[in-house]
Amino acid sequence: MTDFPQAEYEARLARAQALMRADGMDALLLCTEAEFRYFSGFRTLFWQSPTRVWCLLVPADGAPIAVIPEIGADLMAQTWISDIRTFPAPGGEAEGQRLLRSALAGCRRIGLPMGAESSLRMPLADFERLRAGLDAEFTDATPLVRALRMVKSPAEIALLRRICGIGSAAFARAPELFHEGQPLDAAFRAFRIALLEAGADDIPYLVGGAGPGGYSGVISPPDDRALREGDVLMLDTGATLAGYFCDFDRNWAVRDASDDASRMHETLWRATDAGLTAARPGATCADLFHAMSGILGGGSEIGRLGHGLGMQLTEWPSLAPHDNTVLEPGMVLTLEPSLSRSDGRIMVHEENILITDGAPDLLTDRAPRELPVI
Repeated sequence: MTDFPQAEYEARLARAQALMRADGMDALLLCTEAEFRYFSGFRTLFWQSPTRVWCLLVPADGAPIAVIPEIGADLMAQTWISDIRTFPAPGGEAEGQRLLRSALAGCRRIGLPMGAESSLRMPLADFERLRAGLDAEFTDATPLVRALRMVKSPAEIALLRRICGIGSAAFARAPELFHEGQPLDAAFRAFRIALLEAGADDIPYLVGGAGPGGYSGVISPPDDRALREGDVLMLDTGATLAGYFCDFDRNWAVRDASDDASRMHETLWRATDAGLTAARPGATCADLFHAMSGILGGGSEIGRLGHGLGMQLTEWPSLAPHDNTVLEPGMVLTLEPSLSRSDGRIMVHEENILITDGAPDLLTDRAPRELPVI
């Protein structure tokens, strides 16, 4: 059983194979969770264990081949993949290597993601042995994989719309979830529960912060510091549904919003508005960055002002001055402007959007222009 109909995976395979043939690529070797799941529909939290190597081979012609540990055979058999070759693991890695070499025999040019934001997820020594045992060239498949995954299908968009709605519903409960005197770690716990109650499958990512007029250390775990009057609380969620992420945050002032915090929040709202205005097909990611940065006045130190979203919390592209990726209908992005104060505290705002043929479609319930008070 998979999260989409078989036709969805067949369409992904057909698009990949057309690109592979155009590039002279005989096969793709995929060992990381998102790429493996993208083509197979194989979804499991067992990827949290680094002990075993999982491989999916996508040939330029024909059906994909899974070369996986025996422990995954039953679940893989529930996907649309029919050619499943298993080996005992841990301990049977030599057999896994033999199966991989056999499946790749005759391939002269093999694609493997090698670029930014990619990883091997195979011991380097194992990969070197595999390469030595093949008469083949390994080439960077990152551009091909990016081209496929950056533009979402209607089925993917529907799922992303649902998880963004779940996140929005949980954020709407802020007045009942958060209060002065509440430890920050308790606020995190309450919000996780709210997300699950709203229908999220999991909350792999939840970060935030709280402090007077802003916050710092927004990727740090929460501590037990109590929320105080004048604090600004921010929570940034990466909840999932069927393995697809939402990723957005909301800010609240505790009991009272200072003038400085209110101005920062309103500036972030206007920067987001500029991003929404610029987010049209044909514009570049750099265009969106400059549109938002122009409102911020250069006050951001995060490095980018948004990114792609989908099967991973952050995907390609980056809304950054160096990224000239052209926007296309079907891309799902975050708009994430941020501002820094002179005392080092920051404020961040984030929305999730779908690029369409015209104006972007907000997948999140947009934050209010004025900083809300709880």
